[in-house]
Parts: sequence; structure tokens; C-alpha cells
Amino acid sequence: MKKILLLSDTHGHIDNSILKYVKQADEVWHAGDIGDLNVTDTIEKLKPLKAVYGNIDGQEARVTFPEFQHFYCEKVQVLMTHIGGNPGRYNPKVREALSKSFPKIFICGHSHILKVMQDKKYNHLHMNPGAAGVQGFHKIRTMLRFEINGAKIENLEAIELGIRGSVKD
Repeated sequence: MKKILLLSDTHGHIDNSILKYVKQADEVWHAGDIGDLNVTDTIEKLKPLKAVYGNIDGQEARVTFPEFQHFYCEKVQVLMTHIGGNPGRYNPKVREALSKSFPKIFICGHSHILKVMQDKKYNHLHMNPGAAGVQGFHKIRTMLRFEINGAKIENLEAIELGIRGSVKD
């Protein structure tokens, strides 16, 4: 069993409220718009990290992380990218990747809107953790955590880190 922390859209922000949950996880997955590699460096000092670059990320992040991550965690196939769209409205690159790999979990960020829903067409769980950073139009900073136990996704929980403009360390 693996405990996963999923976050996105940090936009260069990392604080103790995020790190508290990083320390409780077995792995951390970052769905792009890292903003500053200090964020991923800080996480990697504590836990294994899988990440993708996002549209605001510069050359350093784009050299360090791919646009798409395709991997297995336990017996669950995962596809992660930053800009993915929503079920029924995926961009062409994502539709092509989904049609080739058929993941059990598809993860994206970008919208700053937390969303978890079943995509019946592609038969996967669509996950967007919202935005953990303090920049953007979102009102509440959010992340997701869950467990992967063999082929099962269990104990899914939305984490609220507080109002976007406030940071509690």
C-alpha cells in the first residue's frame, strides 16, 4: 500500500501546511505549474516525487520534468499531465495518450479547481487536485491524498489548506 499526496499549481509556493502532508505520504505527485524548482527540491528531500511541468514553468522545470508522466503505482496505471481538460472535453494530445495507455487514473492540474470524477468513456478516475499555491483565482488552496492498495484506490480525501491569500505556518 502507498499513501499518495497529489498537488498542483504551487506557483513557486511551499509552506509548512503543505510539508505537513508531504511528511505523511509515501510519494508525492505534482501535476505542474511548479513555479520554482525550490518547491520540488524541498519535496524531494523528504519523499519520492513524480512531477510534470506546467504552462508557467520555465526551461529549468521543462528540462527536469516531462510534459506527461506515465507510470504504475502498485497495480494502478497512472497518466499525469498539467493541461488535460475534463471528461468529454480533453485536448487532442490527452485524447491520444488516453487512447494508447488506458490508465486507471488520469491526473491534470491547470484549472485551479479540485475535481474527482469517473470518466466512463475512457474508464478511469479523473483527478485534479486544485491549486496548493497562493497565486491564482481559486479561493481555497487544495490538494488530494489517497492510498493505492494493489489495484484499489482507497481513502480519497480532499485537503483544504485555507484561503488563497493566507498562509498558516
